[in-house]
Amino acid sequence: MHRRDLLKAALAAPLLSLLPVQRLLARTDAWVPRLRRKIRPGEPGWPSEASWDQLRRETGGRLQKLQSPFAPEAPAAARAEALQQLNNPFYLGDQPALTQTSGWADAWTSRPSAYAVAAETAADVAAAINFARKHHLRLAVKGGGHSYQGTSSAPDSLLVWTRHMNQVQIHDGFVPRDGAGVPQPAVSVGAGAMWIDAYTEVTTRGGRYVQGGGCTTVGVAGLVQSGGFGSFSKRWGTAAGNLLEAEVVTADGQVRVVNENRDPELFWAIKGGGGGSLGVVTRLTLRTFALPAFFGGAFGRIKASSPTAFRALIAEAMRFYRKALFNPHWGEQMTLRDGDTLVISMVFQGLTEAEARTCWAPFVAWVAARPEYTVVEPLKILAVPARHFWDAGFFRQHAPGLMVADDRPGAPDNHVLWAGDQGQVGWFIHAYQSAWLPASLLATETKLVDALFAASQAWEVGLHFNKGLAGGAPDAIERSAGTATHPDVLGAFALAIIGSSGDPAYPGLHSTPPDLAKARRDASGVDKAMAALRKVAPDAGSYVSESDYFLRDWQHGFWGTNYPRLARAKRRYDPDGLFVVHHGVGSEAWSTDGFVPNARSQA
Repeated sequence: MHRRDLLKAALAAPLLSLLPVQRLLARTDAWVPRLRRKIRPGEPGWPSEASWDQLRRETGGRLQKLQSPFAPEAPAAARAEALQQLNNPFYLGDQPALTQTSGWADAWTSRPSAYAVAAETAADVAAAINFARKHHLRLAVKGGGHSYQGTSSAPDSLLVWTRHMNQVQIHDGFVPRDGAGVPQPAVSVGAGAMWIDAYTEVTTRGGRYVQGGGCTTVGVAGLVQSGGFGSFSKRWGTAAGNLLEAEVVTADGQVRVVNENRDPELFWAIKGGGGGSLGVVTRLTLRTFALPAFFGGAFGRIKASSPTAFRALIAEAMRFYRKALFNPHWGEQMTLRDGDTLVISMVFQGLTEAEARTCWAPFVAWVAARPEYTVVEPLKILAVPARHFWDAGFFRQHAPGLMVADDRPGAPDNHVLWAGDQGQVGWFIHAYQSAWLPASLLATETKLVDALFAASQAWEVGLHFNKGLAGGAPDAIERSAGTATHPDVLGAFALAIIGSSGDPAYPGLHSTPPDLAKARRDASGVDKAMAALRKVAPDAGSYVSESDYFLRDWQHGFWGTNYPRLARAKRRYDPDGLFVVHHGVGSEAWSTDGFVPNARSQA
């Protein structure tokens, strides 16, 4: 390249960063490969029984042909068991034919793959990938199966099911491969492990902390690849920001150990670039931290006597948050509910129970002094030794009902779910949207409060303070800045989440389909509420794991200026488009179902 061309490129770089992502991608259309459509059962090219038998032998007999327990031809005993365990997320996770989310109105429904490899090793995963690539099959990947957008479900596909890869190993001094750093405490977790498995080993038994998800049944690998927020993210950052190393099987069937020194672009891309697009993660190693003395929570409910009083309550709650809670100690939610009600469900770390009570005293006094508010549930503040925060035995003894256990005979004693997360078990989503609210809004009280109040009059609004890192610990923000997650998270004080859902709606479960008319009415209300918030945060990004299935310009919405770099990683590690998920990196080259390439990329 001539010197003049180099100067032009240098001058153009900052301008290119301001262009919409679609235009950036248009400049690199030349790299789009000639993709081949994927084969469905019964079509020419679908593998023969002999071919499937060969895959079965290569994977030690771990190939399964799948059938939903709710299918008309399913055995009566299987259906009866599924009906009995429908509210048990551990049961759902143990079924390769089911997912934790049963579908989304007018978007997708949970239907099983044709076959699944119940992988136990990276070699099993590689065999499945090589088979899918050879036979041009749609490939799906499932660990926890919580995906709201259905990315762990794909009918007529071959499923890589990692549930049995659930080992957890503690390291007193871990150094990434080919690294020369100081050994540090860490934990290695198999891709099929749930966060309760990790918390049990790291915190309950090991006395340390690993940054993971709030819901205990979420898969470790899926959360890390999506970014990964937990209750205490303002103190320790995202799960992705604490990833030290990962084992990944890429589309060429290679088992790679990636970190900052080995395949650094792939390592960066899986830290928030979304699961199922770049490879199959089989093991992750995450840094661990010293535990504070206590973890705790603050819970209460306040009802205003009128919309005017409710707006004033919102204003006071935001003032109080900015003054007392906008720091690394506090996380989780305040929810603006129907009936002009404020629900407080906050958690804290690094404070004693007495210090937490002192912190909340001014807000409690403000409410008590005003007759226009009814304290439906008085603010309850409690703290527990941090080591017991996910200790099933401790809660059975001291707070029965706060956690719900897997009640199947022989289930592990530590397999428990927070009672508040039961509403997500098998749920059918009507609508779901999110937006990061910039911390600058806290300084413009009227603007923020007006938007929150208007949104609350259309639909329930949840402010997830732990999912915005502004106000957090500087080291946590720095680590999270080195991930593929949308940069908006770094300057947001909260992630606003607005959604609606109904009861489980697996195909065949009910004799009548879900009430789609109601679902669409709910979706309209969610649209109106989010529109009110986007008036004050028009360009706010969305969290890829908790977002709108129908989001337009999703590349920018999920990843912002990080998307072109993710697209380059996709081109390098999956040039033929083996891995396709809805609104995943590179999926613009495919039909909605992931089987047919778009015209410009079809071979």
